Amino acid sequence: MQLTQLFNGHLPRLVMFDLDGTLVDSVPDLATAIDQMLSQLGRPAAGVHQVRQWVGNGAQVLVRRALAGQLDHQAVSDQETAQALPLFMAAYGQGHGQTCIYPGVQPVLRWLQSAQVPLALITNKPEQFIAPLLKEADLEGLFQWIVGGDTLPQQKPDPAALLHVMAQAQVSPRQALFIGDSRNDILAARAANVRCVAMSYGYNHGRPIEEENPDLVLDDLRALLLPG
Repeated sequence: MQLTQLFNGHLPRLVMFDLDGTLVDSVPDLATAIDQMLSQLGRPAAGVHQVRQWVGNGAQVLVRRALAGQLDHQAVSDQETAQALPLFMAAYGQGHGQTCIYPGVQPVLRWLQSAQVPLALITNKPEQFIAPLLKEADLEGLFQWIVGGDTLPQQKPDPAALLHVMAQAQVSPRQALFIGDSRNDILAARAANVRCVAMSYGYNHGRPIEEENPDLVLDDLRALLLPG
């Protein structure tokens, strides 16, 4: 199978996953919260298509991009961000009813669990939103380690979260795999010297993930367990 081909015929001793754009499509709920925030500020809605291009760098950057109306958010002041961020957090905290799990995710996670491969979740999403989302997506209890965007001082693409989890799991980089969907995920994995699988369907600011040269690109997570 393609998974063992990455590790010389063996299973990895740790598989770390990104969340948004890798395991679940959360953009509809994020867009609803962003548009509610913008409405409260007297600004026009952004919509799902725009928000899909802005996701991946945590809540604060998403809010700044929404205020700027584009990826480049340098012109947005800290004061504007401080006013808008609580509005977004409150709106997004109301629920994740439109978020859906991608096809193939559930069986692959269950297979890895049955094969006794420890699993971790590393996301830039604020920690307070992770447990409710996992429960609603029926992914609760699968991950031995969970690192959110505010769990550590650093966020991806910094490798700190990956290094932290590997230290907790007592696993070396050559024994670990990271699965994500964006440039930040690939950069974090490379910086941690970890092999990286990228999902083609996720959020990479409108750019093909192949451009980042991950070790493997998949259209469906189930292909990880199939022959290469």
